[in-house]
Amino acid sequence: MRRLSAFLLGIFLSFGIVAGGVGYTFVTVDAAGREVYVGGMPAGFTLSAGGAQVIGLSEVMNDKGATSPAADAGIRTGDVITEAAGIRVETVGELNEILGKCKGRAIELKVLRGETEMTFSVTPVKDKVTGKYKIGVLIRDSVSGIGTVTYIDKQTKRFGSLGHSVVGEDRREMKIAGGKVYQCSIVSVSKGIRGKAGELRGMFLSEGGIGNAEKLCECGIYGQVSDSYELSGLECVYTADIDEVQPGDAYILSTVSGVCPKKYAIDIVKVDKTNKNNKNFVIRITDKELISETGGIVQGMSGSPILQDGKLVGAVTHVFLNDPTRGYGIDINTMLKE
Repeated sequence: MRRLSAFLLGIFLSFGIVAGGVGYTFVTVDAAGREVYVGGMPAGFTLSAGGAQVIGLSEVMNDKGATSPAADAGIRTGDVITEAAGIRVETVGELNEILGKCKGRAIELKVLRGETEMTFSVTPVKDKVTGKYKIGVLIRDSVSGIGTVTYIDKQTKRFGSLGHSVVGEDRREMKIAGGKVYQCSIVSVSKGIRGKAGELRGMFLSEGGIGNAEKLCECGIYGQVSDSYELSGLECVYTADIDEVQPGDAYILSTVSGVCPKKYAIDIVKVDKTNKNNKNFVIRITDKELISETGGIVQGMSGSPILQDGKLVGAVTHVFLNDPTRGYGIDINTMLKE
């Protein structure tokens, strides 16, 4: 086992609320009425940026003063450095090794800016304090955290999770070049209170993988379940069209301790099928056990499936900061269309 890093996937603050590819298979089945394995199990995600992603620019102190070679060359925050001095860059360590070997000579960096590949000539400088050659960038090559699997398509064995986009510690939306999805055990809960979101804390289980993450978008993380992942214990349900969903009793499947999802009662307060921000439901936690354990909706529960009348209707995505028993959910058909 390895302890999760101190931050969680998909955490962002906005308007008083907090939020929780390769080789695609296309299916002609309508989203509504599709048969899926319902989720609720926690998952540990390790997502690759596909290179060294620039999350900030800084200055390097050398004998001549402060300078920022990257900024001077035209590199911007959000760029992904994919190649340095003709060598493919996958990790922060690889980039640092190349900069160390250049000994202050100008090197060529290949950078992805959105979908556009660009080339820059950058001259690293020797840091006065550490003695290492630097170009004045803050970078990351991956991000890790936990969330909840919403569903696994029975026909394609592709999964959907989270129900919202992912941002890292720098609050910037992530773009990924792939990643791994691991089984996870929830080991503790920080309860949500008015004005402060709670969170789940978990451990990645090294003995079990769920599959590969291949796509990240505003509706969550998607990928392919591995052949070795056991599906026989999961419940099969059909998805519902949003027109079938009514205000009233429902339940969510979520895991707030260990590895096994449990049913928790909720009330669907409002249905908004035209919402463009994936906030199609306002929900309220009514289950006394869940409120006692977590205070309501907490970070890490994003993706918890919402079911009504035996059908999968959506997934939990956000919690209201001023009331942790209330939050938003996304329509399941919006997730399935991705």
